[in-house]
Amino acid sequence: MDRLTLFSPAKINLFLRVVSKRLDGYHNLSSVFQTISLGDTLTVNLSDEDRLTATSHLTTLPSSHPQAELSLDHTNLVAKAVALFKMKTGFTGGFDIHLDKHIPMQAGLGGGSSNAASALWGCNELAKTRISSAILQEWGAELGSDVPFFFSQGTAYCTGRGEEVHSLPALPAQQIWIVKPPEGLSTPEVFKRFKLQKTESHIIQRDLDAFLSGSIPPFNDLEGPAFEAKPSLLELKLQLQQGGFQSVLMSGSGTAFFCLGQGVFPKNQQAMIYSTTTINRKSTVWYQSSQWT
Repeated sequence: MDRLTLFSPAKINLFLRVVSKRLDGYHNLSSVFQTISLGDTLTVNLSDEDRLTATSHLTTLPSSHPQAELSLDHTNLVAKAVALFKMKTGFTGGFDIHLDKHIPMQAGLGGGSSNAASALWGCNELAKTRISSAILQEWGAELGSDVPFFFSQGTAYCTGRGEEVHSLPALPAQQIWIVKPPEGLSTPEVFKRFKLQKTESHIIQRDLDAFLSGSIPPFNDLEGPAFEAKPSLLELKLQLQQGGFQSVLMSGSGTAFFCLGQGVFPKNQQAMIYSTTTINRKSTVWYQSSQWT
């Protein structure tokens, strides 16, 4: 086998509490992550040299728009994943990777992290290095806080920066609408505005248990600072809530929202809308694509 095609799913944060500030400048989190059927595709080929190309399905946007910017140099997380894999394993061959990009950027959907995890998995398969998923997960933490999650089976409770992954049983499959407005936000910008208030660990555990039992709806501590940075996001959330959806919540640091249940989308808005479902994978295989629009 010298070629592999991998589905690279987006994620949403169904529950996100910010626990404390760390000495390294990051924050400790308490979050439930879930993979969804919106995703990118990576085609990985063995080659004489490393090469990364992409087809972006977001390029209909103006070139100045944050969703239209897709770097393919050494700063891309796929390129970083390849470099890390070769450094860790000593593999001397090359990987020619094509990224078919659908997950919007600056959305809180983990597209770059998912791409990095998929690249690590694909390199390991093609190079036949037989590195365990647990070790790949550890390596992923060197690339980004969300990367380790994708080595779970798709539903997990994540702590630390997000890199400490505790698997959860798969949730019942359900339709999820993703609404991504034109505005983008960087994660550091949102955390810079976050005002941390000390919350006792037993209260966070109580809230997590209540969420997992269905007693409280999805929750995200980062909505407030994101709305402060981009007031139009609060406006959009209120419009979506008025549309009748069962639950509307921003994912991660935004700016995408996910909507549960059925409702009516606001008219004359420029947001990208995706119909998705929750997905999971078996431990021995990577994620599989399912139909989404």
